Amino acid sequence: MAWTVADVWEAIAASQPERPALIQADRVISWAEFDARADALAAHFIAKGMGHQAKVAGYLYNGPEYLESYFAAFKGGFAPVNTNYRYGPEEVRYLFDNADAEAVVFHAGFTELLEKIRPQLPKVKAWVAVAEPGHAVPAWADDYDAIVAKVPAQRPVRAPWGRSGDDLLLLYTGGTTGMPKGVMWRQDDLFQVLGAGGNAAMGIPPATSIPELIERIHGPEHLRATMMTCAPLMHGTGQFSSFISLNGGGTVCVLPSRKFNAIELWNEVQRLKITNIVIVGLAFSTPMLEALDANPGSWDLSSVRSMSSSGSMWSYENKKGLLRHIPQAMIADSFGSSEAVGLGASASAAGAEAQTAAFMLGPNTAVFTEDGKRVEPGSGERGLVAVSGFLPMGYYKDEEKSAKTFKVMEGIRWSVPGDWAEVNTDGTLKLLGRGSVCINTGGEKVFPEEVEEALKRHDSVRDAVVVGVADPRFGERICAVVEPEADAQPTLAELSAFVQSQLAGYKAPRELVLVDSIGRAPNGKVDYKAIKERALAALGVPA
Repeated sequence: MAWTVADVWEAIAASQPERPALIQADRVISWAEFDARADALAAHFIAKGMGHQAKVAGYLYNGPEYLESYFAAFKGGFAPVNTNYRYGPEEVRYLFDNADAEAVVFHAGFTELLEKIRPQLPKVKAWVAVAEPGHAVPAWADDYDAIVAKVPAQRPVRAPWGRSGDDLLLLYTGGTTGMPKGVMWRQDDLFQVLGAGGNAAMGIPPATSIPELIERIHGPEHLRATMMTCAPLMHGTGQFSSFISLNGGGTVCVLPSRKFNAIELWNEVQRLKITNIVIVGLAFSTPMLEALDANPGSWDLSSVRSMSSSGSMWSYENKKGLLRHIPQAMIADSFGSSEAVGLGASASAAGAEAQTAAFMLGPNTAVFTEDGKRVEPGSGERGLVAVSGFLPMGYYKDEEKSAKTFKVMEGIRWSVPGDWAEVNTDGTLKLLGRGSVCINTGGEKVFPEEVEEALKRHDSVRDAVVVGVADPRFGERICAVVEPEADAQPTLAELSAFVQSQLAGYKAPRELVLVDSIGRAPNGKVDYKAIKERALAALGVPA
């Protein structure tokens, strides 16, 4: 069958209306309320004149509204679109324009930024604001709470064009110039690649029908997760993990605060009896472990049965430390990307912790040389990791980039996102990283050229190169190597603030190295490897 998410979630809501679907602090949204509120929002979009597969952008922090907006989009046959809330005005404008957004659901705290770019977004038919403390709904937007309170008489809401497994979800991810590109996932492919209601770790195969899926979720209670998604729902890790939980009739919880706090997390784990915790690598796991080490035995964590991470590697030491405090849990470390789910995975249990960057190849994964030859285990040969099976259609409105990532090899279509690896004799992967100079800081991808161009707009900067240097918490941090104008002495604080005035805060430099000359080649190119070595030496950081 061709799966559509709204059909699945509606069936789950009908079968367990009182079970919590979404929780944030003292807000508990039951499955029945989740379904009704999404119906109301879908009806609002249809009334605004939006057509089949019109794009609905979610410009939201973590909260029930995020997943309700997606449910509404699925119901109405629209395509939901994520928005990185850390983006600056030009990045947000580009994304909405590139995605052809016709509806934007946003937290009212973003009003000031949106007012700067609204005149440049004539395609948007519906602005829907979620009020929050200190930020009222602007006059030019509709009130989210007022909309979802008016449940339609005819339910479930279905647009005249109906629903299809071909309906899209767009997941925007960073591009080679820093501007994002939209990965087009068909709902059927996405539902399938996320397990189709099954659980490989528990030996539960994908469901073949909605009745079978409903029968399962009314089986053993341990099948339904109470998941704490620490990762942002605007990113694939948080979003797709939440879908997995909802597809199995579970509950998705998010933290009360918008800035991650490990003490708050552990308090919520104890209060809500969380079974699954979703994070992104060291940026989360390090403070989590520090809190447990500083407060041993302070929380009842007996409900936790798994912790999972994707999007950023985390260390053997972190895993071992967390399992010391939560010995019954399993740690799952997934290797993949927005355009390639299931490249590889590792599993850790107490006394059997996986090494950093050690992953087993997924069932549909292989490593190919650049000329399309498979890399043999133990050969020492390097290649690009590729995955087949259920894949995105490509990048929205970008055939050139789609052709570079989605390739046909051995007569099969593969997604090749650009990760280099060797295949060990036992079949595990030895990850080598991206072939480009992309910097991964706390799970966020930062492309040096974009930050360099921002730096070079500063009056004190003659030239600049940006590299990543190792960071014990975030994996990498941004280092600006700057050639100043004559007699200028720009400071890190000055340049960091200047970059943040143009780009997302996580793209601002955290280290600064001043040099007499960048030393570009006659063709204008720079040797990033050499520059990075210079930066590390200047900072006294080991290579």
